[in-house]
Amino acid sequence: MRQLRQVNFYYDVATAVALAVDSIRAHKLRSFLTLLGVIIGVASVILVGAAIDGLGVYAENLTAKAFGSDSYLVAQIASVGRLTRRQLADKQRRNKRIRPDDIAYLRAVTGDGIMYSAYAQRFDDVKGENQVYEGAVILGASSTLPDMRDIPIAEGRFFTETEERMRKPVAVIGVDIRDTLFAGSSPVGRTIRVSGVEFTVTGLLERQGSSFGRSLDNPIYMPMTLYYQLYGSQKGAAVFGKARPDSRLTMDAALDTTRAALRSRFHTPTGQDDNFDTLTPDSVRSFVDQILGVIAAVVVPVTSISLVVGGIVIMNIMLVSVTERTREIGIRKSLGARRSDIMLQFLTESVILSLTGGIIGLAAGALVSTGLSALFGATLKVTVPYVLLSIFVSSAVGIISGWYPARRAARMDPVVALRAE
Repeated sequence: MRQLRQVNFYYDVATAVALAVDSIRAHKLRSFLTLLGVIIGVASVILVGAAIDGLGVYAENLTAKAFGSDSYLVAQIASVGRLTRRQLADKQRRNKRIRPDDIAYLRAVTGDGIMYSAYAQRFDDVKGENQVYEGAVILGASSTLPDMRDIPIAEGRFFTETEERMRKPVAVIGVDIRDTLFAGSSPVGRTIRVSGVEFTVTGLLERQGSSFGRSLDNPIYMPMTLYYQLYGSQKGAAVFGKARPDSRLTMDAALDTTRAALRSRFHTPTGQDDNFDTLTPDSVRSFVDQILGVIAAVVVPVTSISLVVGGIVIMNIMLVSVTERTREIGIRKSLGARRSDIMLQFLTESVILSLTGGIIGLAAGALVSTGLSALFGATLKVTVPYVLLSIFVSSAVGIISGWYPARRAARMDPVVALRAE
């Protein structure tokens, strides 16, 4: 008996699918126009999802370049997000500046297990071979920085510890600086002038592109000792820290060690917060995830409005279809079709329409995302959650939109239906 019920169920579903497909094929143009709303809605959701996830990947890559995989930053002010004026003033008043003596103290006390690199930046003009590059990013750093974060060198090398200690005027430059000052030719071994001092170029960075319209290819790295000599150390600096590979310290343990050393250095009372800021890759990622979550919560429902419009269109077309096929419904009922059979027929047709539109919209959104990524170098990533969301929503739209027309068809009086012209 149970097997018989299963056979009857499969037969009913197969019959409903066959009737639905025949109806769709009989009205190809109308069916396609009906699908447009769902296609556009699903494609919009896929594109928005790809853009949001792409932003996440882009932010992850920027974080990896800024911090490396397991390094951290210590500074007077180091925070993600925008600070209010009051918050900024409070931090400037309470937190200590990290000066050269403080960095030397960290190296002396914790340097066996942790490597450090001072880090500071400002903007300045750069001259070379009768050309000037305005507003280059001047970065003071230690020779250990490439061991702590990603600094890809395309040509030449980074400066050494000896050059840093002896305050050698050497520099590593970005592609934009090379293109402006040396017309695209190799800059290694040639000289540039920064703040009246001639530097010998030892390395050229790989092309980094841009971030939110700002070029990432205009930095000039110089030894921190020389940076202090040119611009002074009154404003302090930031410090990158990373556990040495042979120390077996985790990033959190290394950060705790650095914090304890600085608290002792700055005489921070027990029980009070640190009078300096720390920043880790995880805190940056958490902040980015929060921002992207807010964007998704606002934008995705807005783009889904077009799916509601598509659902209304499907409902209207299904009502028209029920009216057109009133006599067919009467004949099926007179031959023994149950209410559930009629309802299943029209509900299946609605679901097939919306699901087909969802699949086409999914393919269209993926193709557009791929095309935009290829043409403009944009970071668009189609991910499984948004694919499943689009399929689920399009199926739900079909069920919701087809329910009322199917129910109306199922409740028709067969005698009245047979009288219809």
